[in-house]
Amino acid sequence: MVAVGMWREGCPATREDLRRVEINHYDFEGGIARGVLVVNADVAESVVRVFTRLFEERFPIRRMRPVEEYEGDNNASLADDNTAAYNCRRPDQINAPEADSPHANGRAIDINPLENPWMDLRCDCWSPSAEFAERTAGRGKVLEGGPVWRAFTDEGWIWQNIDVPDYMHFDTGYPSRPFAGDGGRETP
Repeated sequence: MVAVGMWREGCPATREDLRRVEINHYDFEGGIARGVLVVNADVAESVVRVFTRLFEERFPIRRMRPVEEYEGDNNASLADDNTAAYNCRRPDQINAPEADSPHANGRAIDINPLENPWMDLRCDCWSPSAEFAERTAGRGKVLEGGPVWRAFTDEGWIWQNIDVPDYMHFDTGYPSRPFAGDGGRETP
């Protein structure tokens, strides 16, 4: 992570805060693949539960690799339809202040980016592709009330926690905060 600039001085999560989680998932051909997510230690157990449910549902994930395999290039990871989590993004790819960023804190996961794009206001375009911007049923898509949405929200994660559509994105709250399993909701 250090060699490719994904972790550097100023990143909010320390290297000791992060965990490498290896998870089985179904790929788009129906085979079983082994994926890896780098996440904050406080969400690691929840991530295992979420992806165990998705495996049981046979939900397909194109690929799941740490962003360091893309030299820390978030855009390359998205374009490759890579499901990923931790990324203390390079200055030219930052969407939020590092301290607040759920990705830079290891508390956000992007699922199948091509099938679940986000609206990038910097270009007023769907990224990484507009092909699947319409929210209709389809392989690998995240839909409100669907299996991915249920698996994450049942654990207290929040879907697309911003003011623009971001169909791939689940996090524990913005600005990033330690995971309480309640999606940042107040408890009575």
